[in-house]
Amino acid sequence: QVRLVESGGGLVQAGGSLRLSCAASGRTASNYAMGWFRQPPGKEREFVAAIRWNGGTANYADFVKGRFTISRDNAKNTVYLQMNSLKPEDTAVYYCAVRGAFYSYPSMFREDYAYWGQGTQVTVSS
Repeated sequence: QVRLVESGGGLVQAGGSLRLSCAASGRTASNYAMGWFRQPPGKEREFVAAIRWNGGTANYADFVKGRFTISRDNAKNTVYLQMNSLKPEDTAVYYCAVRGAFYSYPSMFREDYAYWGQGTQVTVSS
């Protein structure tokens, strides 16, 4: 079992930056792909970014390319999402997730992830 706790969310003005963190506990997440998803108000949860277990490969949703960067520190069992040039449409609850498969690919599909955090709210004002 893996427990994930997100932090770093908050209220920021358009054009600003935030850095989200997701700390894993209970079992090391260092051998598994980790991802970030978000759920805007009234919408479905959607893929944002994911990173391979060793940090060698990362995938991004088109709407965050060039603005968001995912990274991980396996020594700290933590994954990060650096969000720059934030827009009001980035407002959402952001969730981190871990795949259950060993050395897995950084999938863009929710159903590929076995463990989820409780989410952290990001609000971008115009």
